[in-house]
Formats: sequence, C-alpha cells, structure tokens
Amino acid sequence: MGSSSALASTIVKNWREHPPSSYSLKVHNFSQLEKSTTVSDDKYQSRPFSSGGYNWRLIVYPKGNEKDDGSGFISMYVEIDSKITTEVFAELRFFVYNKKENKYFTIQDLEVRRFNALKTVWGLQQFLPLDTFNDLKNGYIFEGGHCEFGVDVIVASPLTNWEILSFDEKLSKPKFSWALKNFSDLNVNNLTSDIFSMGGRKWVLRLYPKGDTIADGKWLSIYLEMAASDTLKEDEKIFVQANLRVLDPLGSNHIQLQMNVWFEVQNASWGWNKFMSLAELRKTYLDNKEHAVNVEIEFKVVSATNYSPIM
Repeated sequence: MGSSSALASTIVKNWREHPPSSYSLKVHNFSQLEKSTTVSDDKYQSRPFSSGGYNWRLIVYPKGNEKDDGSGFISMYVEIDSKITTEVFAELRFFVYNKKENKYFTIQDLEVRRFNALKTVWGLQQFLPLDTFNDLKNGYIFEGGHCEFGVDVIVASPLTNWEILSFDEKLSKPKFSWALKNFSDLNVNNLTSDIFSMGGRKWVLRLYPKGDTIADGKWLSIYLEMAASDTLKEDEKIFVQANLRVLDPLGSNHIQLQMNVWFEVQNASWGWNKFMSLAELRKTYLDNKEHAVNVEIEFKVVSATNYSPIM
C-alpha cells in the first residue's frame, strides 16, 4: 500500500458521542476477524459506501499494517473507487467505539487529502495500540468480542466561487488629452470629454470650468469617471493609478496630481474639487493662441477582475 498515512502533526484525537456519519463497521467477534484476515493480506475491506458522490471502502488491519509501519496497532484507511477520472479532496475522521465511555474515540486528519487514480488510499497506520485495544478493561472490546469501527469522509465541494485580480502596468497608449478651447468664454456648469478606453474599460473626464458646488467659483474641478455605457456590476471594483495634469503651454511646469483609487458602483467618479485655482489657471495655463486649457491623464495601473459565474 505504500505510505498512505497521515503524519502525527496533522491529526487530532478526541472523544465524541455522535456515531460516524459515513460508515460503521460492527464486528461481533474480533478474534475471528483477526484470524480471517490472514488470508486477505491482513486486512478487512468493507463493502462500498457512498459519500460526496463517490464510492469508498473502509479498510481495517486488526493486527496492524506492517507494510506501513503499523505493526502493534490497529490500522485504518479509506479507499476511493479506483475508476475515478478526476481528483477528489476529502477530510477524514476515523472512529472506534468505547463501551466503557459510551463514546467514540476519534482521530481526525486535519490535512485535506487528495485522492486520484494513482493515490486511492489514505489513513492511519497507528490508529490505536493493540495492547490498549485488546485490554477488556479499556472498553473497546465488549460483550464477548464485539467492537465497532467507523469513518467520516467529508468530500470538499468543487471550487465554484472565485475571482482573479490582475494589474495592467504596461498599458498601450496610456495617455488621453483633452483641449478645451476658449476656456474663459465657457458658460456651462460642466463638460465631459469624449469617451476613451483604458485597461479594457471606458472612461470620461468631467471638468467644471468654475468649480463644482464645493469649489466656491474659485477653483477648477476635474474628475475621472466611468462612462455611462460601461457601468460596474454590484460588488465589482477597479483600481486606477493615474496622473492628472493641466499642461503648461509654455514649458514643463505642469500642475499634476496623482490618484490611487478603487472605482466601485458607489464610487464611479473620482477627482478633485479644488484641482487648481482659477486665478492661477488664467494667469499661466491658458494657451495664448486659442485660450485653451489642455488637460491630460496618464494611466499607470488599471486592474481587471474575472469572476466566477453567479449560480
């Protein structure tokens, strides 16, 4: 059988009143069970039972599995049907009934075990010392040779809920520019740029020439927003790192602020209500030829998330 046993560091011993849920093997003459296994590789295999949609067998070595360092112990294993075509992950709990305590001595393997066509057996080669088990004073053998073994096989459900988060740091054409001509003559509350794509999503810039309601008519307000045609789903979010600038028409003394923000349904617009003072803008940042304000946004990072289908 090879090494199919749990390490001591991964098991927990306990007592419980509730019987095993997956399978119970009640033996009415343990000494005869020991004798019978001499012609079956020293083990007794139960009939198949179903748990988690798969067929299993409980295997008991009443004199220990010598091939797995189980000599002198009760050895217990579970075996999955060898015809499986996929991997199965399962938690295992092994039981032996104690009449004296009227409880089940239980050893749980904390490690979730991987079963497949090449690895069909897992268990405990040293479940309980034979001296302890055979001593009638201890209560494991009762009523003239009766005893009970059992197992819980808890099959882990396939992973159906997941998300994959990635960050695109190498965006092609990461800049978007927007020129607002005759800025001083604009007599609107706000304007939106053309829709542009970045990181697989659609965006617009929104600009308030005289500031939004918080800016008191003294500041330029600028925001990055998700385009109305590209709405976020509930609980979906996108991280953006970008530099937003008002360009200096005569040099490189641009006004720049950096955003690091998660866009969500409740937060699909982000920017600054006081990006820069209108007085400074009119003095230094208007293009002399067309009296234009040139706004630029350069994206550094845009996240993307793939989600599992909603069941």
